[in-house]
Amino acid sequence: MRTVVTYLKKAWHWLTSMRTALVLLFILAIVAIPGALLPQRSLNQDNVNEYIANNGRLAEIYDSLQLFDVFESTWFIAILTLLTISLVGCILPRSKDHYVAWKTPPTRAPRNLGRLPLHAEGTTDRPVAEVTEHARQLLKRWKVAEYSAAEDRAGKFSLSAERGYGREMANLLFHLGLVGMIVTVALGRMVYYEGHVIVVTESGNYETPPIEQNTEFCNTSTANYDSFRAGPLFDGTGLTTFCFDAHDFAADYLPNGQAEMFTSNISYALGEDINLPKEEWTDYELKVNHPLRIAGDRVYLQGHGFAPTFTVTWPDGESRTQTVQWRPDDPTFFLSSGVMRFDPPAGLYPDLFDRRQNQLAIQGLFAPTAQWEGENNELLTSQFPAMNDPAVAIDIYRGDAGLDTGRAQSLFSLDTALLHSGQLQKIERVNLLQGDSVTLDDGTTVTFDGASEFANYQISRDPFQSWVLVTTVVMLAALVGSLLIRRRRIWIRFTPLADGSTRLELGGLARTDRAGWGPEFDRIHRELLGLPDPDEVDDDELVPADALRVST
Repeated sequence: MRTVVTYLKKAWHWLTSMRTALVLLFILAIVAIPGALLPQRSLNQDNVNEYIANNGRLAEIYDSLQLFDVFESTWFIAILTLLTISLVGCILPRSKDHYVAWKTPPTRAPRNLGRLPLHAEGTTDRPVAEVTEHARQLLKRWKVAEYSAAEDRAGKFSLSAERGYGREMANLLFHLGLVGMIVTVALGRMVYYEGHVIVVTESGNYETPPIEQNTEFCNTSTANYDSFRAGPLFDGTGLTTFCFDAHDFAADYLPNGQAEMFTSNISYALGEDINLPKEEWTDYELKVNHPLRIAGDRVYLQGHGFAPTFTVTWPDGESRTQTVQWRPDDPTFFLSSGVMRFDPPAGLYPDLFDRRQNQLAIQGLFAPTAQWEGENNELLTSQFPAMNDPAVAIDIYRGDAGLDTGRAQSLFSLDTALLHSGQLQKIERVNLLQGDSVTLDDGTTVTFDGASEFANYQISRDPFQSWVLVTTVVMLAALVGSLLIRRRRIWIRFTPLADGSTRLELGGLARTDRAGWGPEFDRIHRELLGLPDPDEVDDDELVPADALRVST
């Protein structure tokens, strides 16, 4: 049992040493590199799936090592926990030592001050009492202790002063801030939530107005989000109750197509104000990096894209119109891809099986400003991200589109299993400009009406975010303080002479970096001896050599 306790003590001393803390901090920085180089599931699941599909066995090994979930991995959390324990173990004994040192008077002057790195001596006409009072005034911001001749090592009255205790305090505050930042970040990840919602705005490009879209989002249920994630301690019932209505979306572009600014005008209401007419809601101009902050939640304008509108008219005259967001594959000129699925009218195919076999699916590309390339100018690309000349290149399929199978399907691509099995048959490939139509073999008409712009809004809440900011500021401020503050000591020994004058001997010692301490020491002993600043003395006013002796 004694052996176990001994080993535990050794392990604790090893873990709580400053060297171990620095090693753990270095290891933490090294293991965080894969999180920056490899796609992370917490940021984009699709990118991770694509990486695994393209890299085979190597990606599987990465996945088994949790390299796609670095910051949530067990080994990263274990290193972070050990670092926190190590820092706390370093802080507690150092805090005790610093308190003891702060309460302890400055040590007595050494017997031979001439051996110190900074040394000066000289004589002044003033008596000991007057010089001592002057020294106290010069050292009023220092921690000063007086030692009588009986207490002094050289048998003379002396003053001991020390300054720079704030350096160690700043060092401790730096470590406390680092621990606080780690703890508050960890607590925030336990209770945070973050969701994304895509809203198709009313801004668009149409020859005839489309069917009115629902542009309102209410933060009343996690089911209202297109994607949602939260910490393990968030049960989904603590959402802040508010709603916002997205009126429009506008993008400013440079001539080369680079985005300059995104703007979305919204109106919002909080709590019971949701029941008020929308005209009474509060207006807000949402911009990139200018989120709406409401009751601790933040609403960001995260991204945008386009939502084409198609109308399908069946031979019996009934029609269906859909506006669905498509995925921007080209982040510069917004060439987008997507899918739409249409169920035929119930009266056209009374039999449920026949109706299922005559569903329509549209899959293709959308260009906000069309540019045609290729041998026959049939290859669609986009030459500018703004919606100046919209066009689509689509494939039209008929068959079982999987609308009523109960299985989830991709919003942006068709199920390849339905294509390979023949359940979906391609019946047409066509390029359409805005307002163009194509008539299928059974008389059904597909019309490209135009497109709307959609905006991606991110709603997030982290109740510990302000504490993370506070601890980070404390850590950085303390780091600056620990670098700028200098720990130094000075001793002044007074020897009364028979003629009433006083001989002074001074010694200085830098406890840390000596830089900047020499001029301060020089200023103190010159003021005590009443000597002028050397920069202000003419050549014929130089102090006699026997009046002052300084060694450094």
